[in-house]
Amino acid sequence: MKTSRFTDNQIIAILKQAEAGSPVPELYREHGISNATFYKWRAKYGGMDASLMARMKELEEENRRLKKMHAEERLKAEIVAEAFAKKW
Repeated sequence: MKTSRFTDNQIIAILKQAEAGSPVPELYREHGISNATFYKWRAKYGGMDASLMARMKELEEENRRLKKMHAEERLKAEIVAEAFAKKW
């Protein structure tokens, strides 16, 4: 996954500027982002502070690791099931 050029604190600062009343098109130009990026950030991080954002990222990483572990275990179970089916 591609990493963002913006840190969590920068994203929150940009969203807070928009909430404070800055014109959104001006924010696009000032920070060099597209309107799609801004609205994606607003949908995902709107109303969060830095600690909530960090916690969410930790949970996403843990979820990714758990999904990977589950996929590996399913693969092992399928291999064992195939081995038993061929043996008998």
